[in-house]
Amino acid sequence: MSKIFETPLYPYQRSADQDAPAPARHPVIVIGAGPIGLAAAIDLAQHDIPVIVLDDNDKVSWGSRAICYAKRPLEILDRLGCGDEFVDKGVVWNLGKVFFDERKIYEFDLLPEEGHKRPAFVNLQQYHFEEYLMHRVVALQEEGKKLEVRGMNRVAGIEEQGETVLVTIDTPEGSYRLECDWLIACDGATSPARKMLNMDFIGRVFEDNFLIADVIMEADFPTERWFWFDPPFNRNQSALLHKQPDHVWRIDLQLGWNIDKDEEKKPENVIPRLKAMLGEDAKFELEWVSIYTFQCRRMEKFRHGRVLFAGDSAHQVSPFGARGANSGLQDTDNLIWKLKLVIDGVAPEGLLDSYDYERILGADENIMNSSRSTDFITPKSDVSRTFRNAVLDLAERFEFARPLVNSGRLSIPSVYDGSPLNGADDDDLPPRTRPGAPIVDAPVGDTWLTDLIGNRFQLVGINTEVPASLDVDGVRVEGMRISSAEDSDGHLQKRYLGAEDQAVYLFRPDQHVAARWIDYSENAVRAALDTATGRA
Repeated sequence: MSKIFETPLYPYQRSADQDAPAPARHPVIVIGAGPIGLAAAIDLAQHDIPVIVLDDNDKVSWGSRAICYAKRPLEILDRLGCGDEFVDKGVVWNLGKVFFDERKIYEFDLLPEEGHKRPAFVNLQQYHFEEYLMHRVVALQEEGKKLEVRGMNRVAGIEEQGETVLVTIDTPEGSYRLECDWLIACDGATSPARKMLNMDFIGRVFEDNFLIADVIMEADFPTERWFWFDPPFNRNQSALLHKQPDHVWRIDLQLGWNIDKDEEKKPENVIPRLKAMLGEDAKFELEWVSIYTFQCRRMEKFRHGRVLFAGDSAHQVSPFGARGANSGLQDTDNLIWKLKLVIDGVAPEGLLDSYDYERILGADENIMNSSRSTDFITPKSDVSRTFRNAVLDLAERFEFARPLVNSGRLSIPSVYDGSPLNGADDDDLPPRTRPGAPIVDAPVGDTWLTDLIGNRFQLVGINTEVPASLDVDGVRVEGMRISSAEDSDGHLQKRYLGAEDQAVYLFRPDQHVAARWIDYSENAVRAALDTATGRA
């Protein structure tokens, strides 16, 4: 397994830009070749926007890091062209079990309703994720897309100059400079870019630490999420167990606040903890060990002129709930189509302010849910611990108490209620697919709705005709008709029509609903398009 950490994916190569007499100018530069930076670059390339990715490393990230990916990010990966590889390698799971002391108090099933292409969750180590995204990068390069990933190119300075951003880069062969129209910072929680611009987070840092251990072992544990409150092997703390591909198991152990992190990460201290959990006779190999602190914080704004922040560089949440990488993918999914319209000159620059509105709404939802999870998992007083334990005791016997148990509310996509981009709505249609909501998948003949829609504005007539295409002041809308009769189980009817016989939906390029009507009207669609592109 160590080979994947040692093999350069994007080794350093001298660029012609390093020998240019003046800083070369590029439309977009992305900082960071982690999952979020690579996803942003792939999306830009699919929109035919030239992009340079700069990273201070040349390999995949060490350790599994982010591992849980929810259904909506899997659908985004499908649109980026690498969903199958990801899901085929990953571990699909739906069942979770909650333990208190030595007792299993209940279990829950995350299996989504029937009629979805993708499962509720897939577990996959971040290093595989980055590798598969690089496979997609190479495929796009072979298609002739202008996408370049420059390894061992560390961004050392950022200077905003009106309509240009000047970037200073250090390499093994010295420094050079680049100019860009737009800079997207996806350089992680410690974000050097954020510090270079003298910006910081607002929010909470919780007084607790957790040990992460990636353990390679042959084990007969089922493919489930197991969470313990106050287990005998980690008294007055918590623990989590997840299965990953290649016989790798993720174990999280709560350690408390006043610890020596360097000491706790030493194998001679980690191994006894794991044996207390797995049994003295358990045979395993440590692959990766880390310690993290719960943090629920974000930047006050994600857009700063021509510099845009996405992923952990913009916001941080505690890992329980699988919100980090999942929300980061939704950041780039929200941002890139808007940037495309602005670069093409068919939408005002102010459209990018809606990225702030919509993704700060998403970040605040994640921070709220993650903070509640953290407060439940790590009670800060005897009173709150007594309440927490009483809820766990009740949950063992009574179903009504189980929603009160919070071992990490799992990631769900945001509905952009109140967004300035939301257009017309007909209240007779189902609330679940209202403007601002992400697409809800459904079978359509021998394919899926999520596979029919994406990367463009899409007008869908369900049981009614719409034009094959429409040009609205330079923005093209593709039209198609689908029939609820193509879904014999009635999922399309339930999710998009309700009691109505027909409907018309306008989807944004990120597959969120822009507007919807019972009947088609060209003037109504044009008005909704102007609203969705910030031109209203």
